Amino acid sequence: QVHLVESGGGLVQAGGSLRLSCVASGRSFSSYAMVWFRQAPGKEREFVAAINWSGSSTDYADSVKGRFTLTRDNVKNTVYLQMNSLKPEDTAVYYCAADRRTYRSRSYYPRDFDSWGQGTQVTVSS
Repeated sequence: QVHLVESGGGLVQAGGSLRLSCVASGRSFSSYAMVWFRQAPGKEREFVAAINWSGSSTDYADSVKGRFTLTRDNVKNTVYLQMNSLKPEDTAVYYCAADRRTYRSRSYYPRDFDSWGQGTQVTVSS
């Protein structure tokens, strides 16, 4: 099992940028697809972006496509979510998750995961 720690959140004005990081412990990081979710107050946790084990495939929710970029560094056991042109509706706690199954593009759901990190808060002011 992989232990995940998210960081990089903060308060930013609309139109600004943040880069989130997710560091994984464990030796098999490069065998996992990595997925970001977010949860806004009073809303369900939702899919944001996913990347396959090598970084050759990425997929995004329609709401963030063109603004967010997901990359990974398998040497550092880290994935990065670069978030540009942030909007107030991007305000949420962001969580990363690891999946050993065959890469599933955008078909990731919170119910698929048993273990979550503490998340990192992103707040976008208007």
